[in-house]
Amino acid sequence: MLDTFAILAEPHRREILNRLCDGEASVGELVGHSGLSQPAVSKHLRVLREAGLVIVRTDRQRRLYQLHFEPLREVDDWLTPYRLRWSAALDRLDGHLSATRASTTSRTSAEEGKGQ
Repeated sequence: MLDTFAILAEPHRREILNRLCDGEASVGELVGHSGLSQPAVSKHLRVLREAGLVIVRTDRQRRLYQLHFEPLREVDDWLTPYRLRWSAALDRLDGHLSATRASTTSRTSAEEGKGQ
């Protein structure tokens, strides 16, 4: 999985994966989308293919690439405990902010009542 993180750390590879979320694409389509040269896109696709993040199929003269979700599920599974911690921390923060707002609102209302 560390290899997957290293591969995903490269912004152009993430951009290619994001494009493939919309459906399969040829190298030419990925070149047009990314603005990279054809050799650069091919290099990134080779790395993504070797990591199992993309699958390639041949359609006549073209090679079409599509996203393979399984390695990303593994990353998502690994991230789950961290996501749960963040969610709990954000829930506590939301509770604290709501309590602070309620306290401030009641004090402001009390002060306005004294001024009348």
